[in-house]
Amino acid sequence: MTTKTAALTVQKWGNSLAVRIPSAIARSAHFHLGTPVELAVHEGGIVVRATGERKLTLDERLALFDPQKHGGEVMASKPVGLEEF
Repeated sequence: MTTKTAALTVQKWGNSLAVRIPSAIARSAHFHLGTPVELAVHEGGIVVRATGERKLTLDERLALFDPQKHGGEVMASKPVGLEEF
């Protein structure tokens, strides 16, 4: 697993502090808009960790597809119903 890093600056956001997560790092962490996270102080730093189930990528979903379990072919091999002309 490759660790991505970025040098950022803490900025003021209202009465709080904020750091923007670069898109490349967000993608690597499987973060998207609305991802619930938790913050923890660890060894003098802050760890941001996603909570709950994360959304699977298309590749991960396809890897889980089992033709035996899901009935093999996903499309009919010949026209059916009103598709025939």
